[in-house]
Amino acid sequence: MAENRVALITGAGRGIGAKIALTLAADKTDIAVVDYSDEAAAKETMDALSALGVKAKYYRCDVSDYSAVKTVVDTVVKDFGKIDILVNNAGVTADKLLLRMEEADWDRVLNINLKGCFNLIKHVTPYMMRKRYGRIVSISSVVGMMGNAGQANYAASKAGVIGLTKTVAKEFGPRGITANAVAPGFVKTAMTDALSEEQKQAMYKLIPLGTLGETEDIANAVKFLTSDAARYITGVVLKVDGGMYI
Repeated sequence: MAENRVALITGAGRGIGAKIALTLAADKTDIAVVDYSDEAAAKETMDALSALGVKAKYYRCDVSDYSAVKTVVDTVVKDFGKIDILVNNAGVTADKLLLRMEEADWDRVLNINLKGCFNLIKHVTPYMMRKRYGRIVSISSVVGMMGNAGQANYAASKAGVIGLTKTVAKEFGPRGITANAVAPGFVKTAMTDALSEEQKQAMYKLIPLGTLGETEDIANAVKFLTSDAARYITGVVLKVDGGMYI
């Protein structure tokens, strides 16, 4: 039997990242779960991954810390032998109108959402280049394409992810490494569940398909872009937004 592929997924302890991990694990991909915020949720994800019969390990890491990321990447390769897939999913928000936004709000969001992607790509690609194979998928957002009032920091970080993705695709394509981005719209999460019915109806009016996305919609897009079926696709931004931004 061919050896399993290995995926390093950031922000994989819960939410969209956890669903991506479970979706790839269902295809017998071994998973390195990299997360920082919620160890209890990460434990639940780890238990679910173990139940699928794949190898899975949890690594606590702040993706904005350059040296900490290098240590984790090197440890993952030591533990698993390789990294075939990198999914940059870790992200935060700190929403405020620009006039009220503090420097710390800007720095934290850009450091995690954008610099975090750079840190992981920087340290993972040398291992991928040695095998002349790699799949990199970074989670952007339609907000990074269309902008959104009150989210200058988040929109800038997600637009940056798109520019980074296109550049990585050009630089590493000759080494057999693809780089793509997935841009979700509104996705059903604990955060959107807490919205009022009036707020939800306002969101639905922005979406031609008239409903919020599910975490599995994002996970299935990542699954496709990391599969052999997408071997000739690189530098693409795949919107998964129900037609919200056309």
